[in-house]
Amino acid sequence: MIQCPRGTRDFLPDELEKRRFYENKLRHTARTFGFREVETPIFEDAELFILRSGPNVLKELYAFEDKGGRQIALRPEMTAPVVRMFVNNMSNEPKPIKVFYFGQCFRYERPQSGRYREFFQFGAEIIGSATPETDAEAIALAYAMIGQIGVKNYRIRIGHIGVLRQRIADAGVPSDRTAEVLQKLDKKLYDEARPLMQDMGVDDEDIDDIFSLTETVGGVEVLDRVPGEAGDWLRQVVAYLDVMGIKDLEIDLGVVRGLDYYTGMVFEAEAPALGAEKQICGGGSYTLSELFGGERVFSTGFAIGFDRILLALEKEGSSYDPEGIDAYVLSVTDDMRVKAAEIAAMLRADGVSADVDIMGRKMAKALKFASSARARYAVIVGAKEMDQGAVTLRDMSTGEQELVSVDSLADRIRG
Repeated sequence: MIQCPRGTRDFLPDELEKRRFYENKLRHTARTFGFREVETPIFEDAELFILRSGPNVLKELYAFEDKGGRQIALRPEMTAPVVRMFVNNMSNEPKPIKVFYFGQCFRYERPQSGRYREFFQFGAEIIGSATPETDAEAIALAYAMIGQIGVKNYRIRIGHIGVLRQRIADAGVPSDRTAEVLQKLDKKLYDEARPLMQDMGVDDEDIDDIFSLTETVGGVEVLDRVPGEAGDWLRQVVAYLDVMGIKDLEIDLGVVRGLDYYTGMVFEAEAPALGAEKQICGGGSYTLSELFGGERVFSTGFAIGFDRILLALEKEGSSYDPEGIDAYVLSVTDDMRVKAAEIAAMLRADGVSADVDIMGRKMAKALKFASSARARYAVIVGAKEMDQGAVTLRDMSTGEQELVSVDSLADRIRG
């Protein structure tokens, strides 16, 4: 028996219905903020992701050479493809451009709880604007999405990459090696960061001060300890979020995001129900377009790990009840099967979801199947009732039955 590849999953009808339900909640929320949906190819030139993340990213890519000799990779994330799309097709459109997206991504890494080799990402970008309002708008959308999907316990942590970048530069870390240090600090790998910086000539006092900076966490009062333009910027962002009703924020200068293209505000969202691996969303302000042949454009965006946010819901005890169908049509006798098919077709044409018995089951078994299909009603087609232009309508939740004319059947089921 051939199984699906490791790190991938099959989604059966109930699970996929649940996923679509929550996808649509996210889509609806994004639209209420004025964002429009876009879609990019599942595979791109591998160079796109190497330019974004460096050559080391090849270790986690599903990359291959196509029949034309081109180096192709399945997308490991969706920000780079969306910015590439902007450079190719949207750079002359009025700014800001507000887009959102949802799709599959692929990374060759060890599968574990909430992490897969094929996973799903929901994200949004505001392209072409570098203002505190832009940053606040992106954070507010992420906050609203997580809330609307039903996660009860979550928090937003906001930082500013400029604070740590400046401190690292002042300590003597060469600019071309800043990313190495930030990646270690992003994961709180202090035991690896210390010798790395020592090799660059940074003294222990500066290293301890940098580590202390990444542990600067608290409420909005922490902003008083954030120096210069970065502090002013974050205070403005927080002021906008405050009037948007988002008050339970955490300021965390250890939010690093560890990638070169982030330029200013960075943020993450966490769901404590997930334990140690609790991040469900991450983003910030960045520039990428110049890497892909466009002009330098400032943007703010984020991505939500869709699989992880559904896992957070599950851990919190949330449940989803599949909808089922409106009606299951069955015939009492074989000579009524054609009539049952006709009535099912009539209901469908009238916008009522309907299934019909195509197995020729006896009444008891047909009703049992209707229950397993979560049908709200069973429509029982018998010869005597049809002589009156009617059918028997059975409420599957109560077992009550009534005679209903065929002409009014769709309205009765809807009503």
